[in-house]
Amino acid sequence: MKNIVGLKELRGNIENYISEVKKGKSFIVVRRSKPVLRISSPDEDESMWETVIDFTKIRKGGIPVDELLKRLRA
Repeated sequence: MKNIVGLKELRGNIENYISEVKKGKSFIVVRRSKPVLRISSPDEDESMWETVIDFTKIRKGGIPVDELLKRLRA
């Protein structure tokens, strides 16, 4: 069963909800009694994520976005 949380509650306690999501929980967020979004771990549906490039293989810690954009524009 999914947990339901109000948007105001989520905003006021976001760190607690992040911690719970990291533990595998999911939440349906409601605004004015209507569901507006679902919060879940990206690992929950691994089929929707695809590694395109791992920038940590180019440089330990990755590449700053400004440097990446500069290289793409060159």
